[in-house]
Amino acid sequence: MQITAQTVKELRERTGAGMMECKKALTENAGDIDTAAEWLRKQGLAKADKKASRVAAEGRIAMARHAGKAVLVEINSETDFVAKDENFVKFTDEVARTALSSGARDVEALKSEKTSYGPTVEEARAWLIAKVGENVQVRRMAHVDSSHAVAAYVHGARIGVLVELKGGNDELARGIAMHIAAMNPPYNKASDVPAAFIAKEKEIELAKMSEKDRSKPEPILEKIISGKIAKIINENTLYGQPYVLNTEQTVEAALKAAGAEVLQFQRLAVGEGIEKVVEDYAAEVMKQAGLA
Repeated sequence: MQITAQTVKELRERTGAGMMECKKALTENAGDIDTAAEWLRKQGLAKADKKASRVAAEGRIAMARHAGKAVLVEINSETDFVAKDENFVKFTDEVARTALSSGARDVEALKSEKTSYGPTVEEARAWLIAKVGENVQVRRMAHVDSSHAVAAYVHGARIGVLVELKGGNDELARGIAMHIAAMNPPYNKASDVPAAFIAKEKEIELAKMSEKDRSKPEPILEKIISGKIAKIINENTLYGQPYVLNTEQTVEAALKAAGAEVLQFQRLAVGEGIEKVVEDYAAEVMKQAGLA
């Protein structure tokens, strides 16, 4: 009986169990994937098989950094209760450290990296699922490797920011990271705002104007629209926003005063973009009782 790498891979994807556990399961069950998956479940190693379809929209942002290198990793759980569990917290911190030390540049590469205590990230994830009884997903990561000032800031384990700053100092970099965490600017500078976004905003602003204003001479109308668009661009760019640590000046002014420039920033927030299922238990009970 030959156990192929493809068979092991299929069982891993199905169950979330580690590679060695999958290989053993297949060996014990004559290479039959269905029987091997059941065997893993009986061993308590395949809770991922049951949990994988559940929505994991809670979790933590974990951070690790050293010198000019920094990483953020978003790891999700189903509930906030598990997100605060000691085992979950230790796992997320270890994954961040592994991401930093391994140099992995995406989640798929990170999953196959070995943790400091032996198993790969993916194997450790499967064991954690068996431990906490919830779906756990290593969802996203962000990284910076630079000779410039780098700030890594995590707020409440739910929002993480990386900033690469040319010029300035570590204190300013951290302040900018805190600003980004709070204000979530979609873009860095005005030059980064897509033309399609500006065109759409112009269309919206024009539609909001009264017939009287729209009938004004073209130069005046263009001036009015340009003023509105400039305000919208400021609201949507890091450089244009009032600096949260000193609202008397914009972020751009604070950077200029320090002779600094933000080269890039990345922001992760737990669960953003995941459609959460809202449970209405009262309605469910009434439905089952034939009252709804």
